[in-house]
Amino acid sequence: MSESSNTIQRRTFVSTAAGLAALTVLPQCLRGDSESRPPLNFIIVSDTHIGYKLKTGAEKQWEKTATELAGAKGDIVIHLGDIVDRGQESQYPIYLQSRNRIGKPVYEIPGNHDPDDLFKKYIRPDLDTAIEHHWLRFLLVNNARRDSHDGFLSGEQIDWIDQQCQEAKKKDQFAFLCLHVPVHQNKHPDRGWYVKPENGQTKFYEVIKKHQDRIIAMVHGHFHNGMRGWDDHGIHEVCLPSALYNLNRGLKEKGAAGYNPLEFRPGYTLVSLTGGSLKFQYKPTGGEVKVEKRIEATQTL
Repeated sequence: MSESSNTIQRRTFVSTAAGLAALTVLPQCLRGDSESRPPLNFIIVSDTHIGYKLKTGAEKQWEKTATELAGAKGDIVIHLGDIVDRGQESQYPIYLQSRNRIGKPVYEIPGNHDPDDLFKKYIRPDLDTAIEHHWLRFLLVNNARRDSHDGFLSGEQIDWIDQQCQEAKKKDQFAFLCLHVPVHQNKHPDRGWYVKPENGQTKFYEVIKKHQDRIIAMVHGHFHNGMRGWDDHGIHEVCLPSALYNLNRGLKEKGAAGYNPLEFRPGYTLVSLTGGSLKFQYKPTGGEVKVEKRIEATQTL
């Protein structure tokens, strides 16, 4: 791979021993900066879909997952959206009942199944918000709409992301972006659900490039494909597993760009930032960690 100002050098290692798929790539933003920063551990969950198919299965799965999250390693929990299924108001109190058992802060963003008014009523008044956690600033951005599987980012939201990254720099923090719908283009054989250029993608990536030395990663839910990601826009863009169900769409066999390790059980993601590396561990609920993704801070720009 040749070097240029826009080239991301990376190494990827894949091991299939005992079903483990471990991938290591080399981003840039923590490079030479991480030694003095204390380790951070947090948890990401997504797509709980309480009330799925008007049955109690999703409720029971979320209760089981929330019980695990209470004892899992991580100071806070981020939920990437689709809290309930099909906007059913009666399901939010059910979600909150198990959420309250976790015993650590939980921060959600809406998904395309979560009506804005109900999210504000049951979860949080602000749809977009920044959460400061030590030296990391989580940017929780609502880019989903109830009438579409695609994502949408307004000029006002993109300006807000720009401002938040500037504020993070002033406070010597790094940013971690959380949106329900991926921004990265993903055509067939993928879902084909993303933020199209006419809906904010182009301007968004301009801001991402501007703050590439400040943004650690960008994560999403929505896909129900286990761990699905790309790394060709200067940062890692990763769709994380659903807590309810995931599907194997055969993306590797079909030649889809990016990566999609072979693990599709319902689960959540343990995330650690330590020693200049970012590690994602896909934890199936009720099972052992089977997929690990480690991102080391040695990318060359």
